Amino acid sequence: MGRSLRSRTLAINDGDQGESGGALVEFALTLPIMAMLILSAAELGMVAYASIQVTNASRAAAQYGAQNTSSAADTTGMQRAAANEASLVSGLTTTVSVSGICLSGNACTVNDNGSGPTCLNTDCQTNVNDHIETILTVTSSASFSPAARLNISGVGVLPSSFNLKHVTVQKCLNC
Repeated sequence: MGRSLRSRTLAINDGDQGESGGALVEFALTLPIMAMLILSAAELGMVAYASIQVTNASRAAAQYGAQNTSSAADTTGMQRAAANEASLVSGLTTTVSVSGICLSGNACTVNDNGSGPTCLNTDCQTNVNDHIETILTVTSSASFSPAARLNISGVGVLPSSFNLKHVTVQKCLNC
C-alpha cells in the first residue's frame, strides 16, 4: 500500500516496451486495401445507378409512345422522353421500333406511311372481334466509364467501361 504514484506509473508503462508504433504499421498496411474496397463499392454503386437510369429511360419512352396513335408514331418524342428521364447519363441512345399484330395472332403487313410503320385495317379481318394491336419496342443504351481505374499489379479491378442496355416492349392499347 505504500507504493508511490511514480512507481505505479512506471509499472504500468513497463508492459508497453517494444509495442510502440505497431498499430500505426497495421493501419498503414490495411489503409490501401480498405481505400480500394471503398472506391470499388462506390464505382459499382455509380454503375448500378446509371443502369437504373437507362432502364427508366427505356420505360419512359415506351410509356410516352403508348398513349395514342400519334405518340406511337412520334419517334422524336419518345427519344426526348428517354433523354429527359436519364439526364445524368451521357451518350444515351434510344431506338424505337413500331410493329403490329392482330388480336388473333396473325401478323400485320407493315407499311411505312412516312411517320413510321403501320398496319392496314384489312390485315386483321379473320373474324369480327379481330383488331390491330400496336407494339412498341424501345431500346435504350449507354456506355459508362468509371471515374477511377483501379489496378492491382497492372490488372484492372473494374472494367474500363460498362455497356448498359435495356429493351422495353409495350402494347399501345389506345392505338
